[in-house]
Amino acid sequence: MAGSTTISLNDLLPTIVQEALFVANERSIMRNLVKNYSLAPAQGKTIQVPIYPVQTAVSVTEGDEVTNTEVSTNVATFNVGQVGIRTLVTDLALNASASNVVSDLGRLFGDAIAKKIDQDLMAKFADFTTNTIGSSSTTITAALLMQGLTKLKAAGVPTDGLACVLHPSVAYDLKAALTNQGAVAFTGGAYGEIANEAMRMGYVGTLFGMTVFESSNAPLVPGGAAGDYQGAIFHPDALGFGLMRDIQIETQRRASFLGTDIVASAMYGVGTVYEGYGVSAVFDSTI
Repeated sequence: MAGSTTISLNDLLPTIVQEALFVANERSIMRNLVKNYSLAPAQGKTIQVPIYPVQTAVSVTEGDEVTNTEVSTNVATFNVGQVGIRTLVTDLALNASASNVVSDLGRLFGDAIAKKIDQDLMAKFADFTTNTIGSSSTTITAALLMQGLTKLKAAGVPTDGLACVLHPSVAYDLKAALTNQGAVAFTGGAYGEIANEAMRMGYVGTLFGMTVFESSNAPLVPGGAAGDYQGAIFHPDALGFGLMRDIQIETQRRASFLGTDIVASAMYGVGTVYEGYGVSAVFDSTI
């Protein structure tokens, strides 16, 4: 029986790529919560996003000339880099269970790249220094989230698309607060349907008009104690994700290993665009 060759494995690549792209898009929450940019080939590896300041219109007396307003812009710059993952598929594994290998590889690569994208974007939460809530010794409450949301509204940040991302351990404390009746968590509470949803489905969903997401990729606070997590409330324009090349998969025959290397890679960059459009939310988990 003929062994696996690079040609026979290449026939399976479209399926692997399709699975990897699907999983990466499904598992990455941050990619869909921020502003997406595309960078075509031969345009360098730096993305520059112009930042326009808010302008003020004034009343004009009939017959008077409208005063000229000089509009100057700042620029947010972030660089495109590359990420990758490699695995060796043996001829035996491929011939014994080709369909499972294909599905597993797509899921493996998609999960890995989605996790990396989320980690890179969430690392930017600490850049939100204008607006902050909580601290490494503070337990999250709904009131603190409303405080952060109010800071954005007071600054004139658009309310469409606002999102909150928390570590699951911090989200636990939020659910406990939302379902608190008297002094006992998870027994009901004053938040009505939100409390019911938290108890019934295990997630918060929408709170104060913003969608609340949980992700284990939310980072620990640098230099903080165990359980101190960095979260954020932000508008999509606060952060940027620049894609030069989505997931690409290549193969290379490794005859001495009786197998084939499969390498997945992607090229993208992340950056902070409008720092004032986000709120840093640092909280200490009780679990």
